[in-house]
Amino acid sequence: MYQILVMNWQDITNPQGGGAEVHLHEIFKRIAARGHHVTLLCCQHAGASAEEVLEGIHIIRRGRRELFNFIVPQMYRQLRRQQRFDVVFDDINKIPFYSPLFVKEPLIGIIHHLFGKTIYQEVSFLPASYVYWAEKLIPRIYRKIPIMAVSPSSKEELIEKGLEVDAIEIITNGVDCQRYQPGLQPKSPQPLVGYLGRIKRYKCVEHLLYAFKAVQQAIPATRLILVGDGDHLSELKKLAGQLQLSKSIEFTGFVSESEKILMLNQIWLCVNPSPKEGWGVSVIEANACGTPVIAANSPGLRDSVVDLETGRLYPFGEIHELARMIIDLIQDQPLRQKLGEKARTWAEKFDWDHSAQLTLALIERTIASSKKFS
Repeated sequence: MYQILVMNWQDITNPQGGGAEVHLHEIFKRIAARGHHVTLLCCQHAGASAEEVLEGIHIIRRGRRELFNFIVPQMYRQLRRQQRFDVVFDDINKIPFYSPLFVKEPLIGIIHHLFGKTIYQEVSFLPASYVYWAEKLIPRIYRKIPIMAVSPSSKEELIEKGLEVDAIEIITNGVDCQRYQPGLQPKSPQPLVGYLGRIKRYKCVEHLLYAFKAVQQAIPATRLILVGDGDHLSELKKLAGQLQLSKSIEFTGFVSESEKILMLNQIWLCVNPSPKEGWGVSVIEANACGTPVIAANSPGLRDSVVDLETGRLYPFGEIHELARMIIDLIQDQPLRQKLGEKARTWAEKFDWDHSAQLTLALIERTIASSKKFS
């Protein structure tokens, strides 16, 4: 039985969480179910207890989100005085913890994608520069540790940044095809387009709103539902008003997983206009529900969407092309059904149990290698 410590900014219950938190929780709850002890160190959020055990994972929440990276070294030292750890995972997300500088145990990094210059689309110049330059040190500081990447695109990016090819292993995201199924809810009688994910500025969800304006003009009965929460939500609601679309768009905010699954069954197609993703968990969740996805031809998304097989890929930022694809798919019911059926088959290839098994194998190799060179 392994004693495992995972460090991440957020846990699965945090409203600010996204695909990285789903990935972490799904894999490590399965590792915990196999008898291993998993501790997750993350930041606090409103309404959450300081500690709890959730699906076998012992979650310890400390510190505010804005300053969490500064307390991680101290909290790590405090925890290792209380218990032994066989391996530590650093989920390198946003601002790195630089864990190789202080972690004593065998260490494994998890990287979905790096922000790079896209962070300047999210926040103002000074905080964006802080994140940008913090990421610049990752290849130097994390060079000697094994890294889990979630897609070929993320692996390619890490190699380009200077990380060693042999140190990077792709362990893909999965989906629970027992929970995410087609037919749990009838499709909407009216054309219904959906977006599922965090509402962040860098996700470029406004591209979908601009495209939806053209879709509405061509097919007035079409509706749009945006499922998710984030600090860009108020700006999108304002834009919807300016485009005179408020009556045709539903902003759900944060929803439970069961609600999300029913919505993915109702919508005719899902859209992801992001310029970069590690993979796109929401893509495979939609696919598992038999729903095709139209996505930007961006890193990560081009791995999770198979063009003309499970959905469509369009050049990032080409709003007219996005609108055209949405209109075409709404009007072509046989194609929509064909893509939806193939999307379900595609989703069945991605299994969390398999990802958890690969992660355990990586743990075993990392510990064995550490003992060899100690």
